[in-house]
Amino acid sequence: MSLVILGLSHHTAPLPLLEAMSLDPSRRADLESRLTARENVAEAIVVSTCNRTEVYAESLTFHGAVSDITEALTEATGVDNAQLREHLYVHYEDRAIAHAFTVACGLDSMAVGEAQILGQMRTALRDAQRTGHAGPALNALFQQALRVGKRAHTETGIDAVSVSLVEAGIARAEAHLGSLEDLSVLVVGAGGMSSLAATTMTRRGVGSLTVVNRTLSKAQRLAERTGGTARPLAELADALAAADVVVSCTGSTGVVVDLATAADAQVARAGRPQAYVDLALPHDVAPEVASLRGVVLAGLSALGDDLSAGQASAQVQEVADLVIGEVAAYLTSRAAESVAPTVAALRRHAADVVAGELGRLEQRLPQLDEATRAEVQLAVHRIVEKLLHTPTVRVKELAVGGHGDDYAQALRELFDLRPGQTATASVPPSQGGMP
Repeated sequence: MSLVILGLSHHTAPLPLLEAMSLDPSRRADLESRLTARENVAEAIVVSTCNRTEVYAESLTFHGAVSDITEALTEATGVDNAQLREHLYVHYEDRAIAHAFTVACGLDSMAVGEAQILGQMRTALRDAQRTGHAGPALNALFQQALRVGKRAHTETGIDAVSVSLVEAGIARAEAHLGSLEDLSVLVVGAGGMSSLAATTMTRRGVGSLTVVNRTLSKAQRLAERTGGTARPLAELADALAAADVVVSCTGSTGVVVDLATAADAQVARAGRPQAYVDLALPHDVAPEVASLRGVVLAGLSALGDDLSAGQASAQVQEVADLVIGEVAAYLTSRAAESVAPTVAALRRHAADVVAGELGRLEQRLPQLDEATRAEVQLAVHRIVEKLLHTPTVRVKELAVGGHGDDYAQALRELFDLRPGQTATASVPPSQGGMP
């Protein structure tokens, strides 16, 4: 069994392809079901964000799993297989572990160091646990990745680097409109990114904030937290006309603001300048809106370009060093776990032999006093511990070097051991939102 990661991100694929590959929770679950039903994939977790769509899989065979995952992605998204293969990347075993930890730390994100990916990975794990698509291997990987990501934000200076997509969008809006103070801002959507946008805008001291969402109750809750006003989606046209800045991130599969609606808003505004910040994938705002007089539109591609120019190398290197150390520790731990059943079986075998011999001694020398019997038992146990110490330590050392399986097999053959199969999976504790 081996870990395989196959996917594409903003590093390897153009934005239109990322949009086509974007999967909502139900489609992620469907893809995971397709994968685990195939003979080469034992476990699967799909992570799909505005930056990436990736499949994390515990595979029975490497090449078979890569083929199965590629075919399943094609079936799930409708993207042509040849086009998909052109932009896919594959990570295997050590490199896959390093990639998972790097993603969790935000080093592979458009906004380097952003923490939102932690919540997205945690959600993907919990969804896969609930559906039974994640097993012991991916549970262990994701839980450790989440711990590493949290360490990156609590123990390094990466948060000083993580200028978010929202901040980049604000910079674009201010370049077009000037300071946001006293301006009217409209947030379309009420999810995690929209909440971040609303909170950031309020902190910037905007004149007014309006939240529009398909479910009015969610818009009301966000508006209450940020001192704004909530309106239903049916009033979007009027809200657009009143807004100097529009930030949209709804998770919709279709365009939310089309050219005609944006043009009507401009007519109602008598041509006053307006800025759109589209944080959605697929995009919420029709690209043609950028052609309107007085309107600027900043989408994920442009914001990603803005952010890539502002990375701080010292903080990034600090997290990269953390990842290297964590990968080494994880590989060591996993190697030791791979031979643990054999070590446990060897110790059980030794304990059974000791118990049998001490029982026979009891029958042959019933007259032994308690003190002597205790000394004999202690001496026997010490002998066994000394005999087992070297093979126990050595098998763990060899496992780290990649030779543990051969040595463990030799122990099983020499001592006729039958270690039982162990497999555990647990849900990480709730963190109450983003770390």
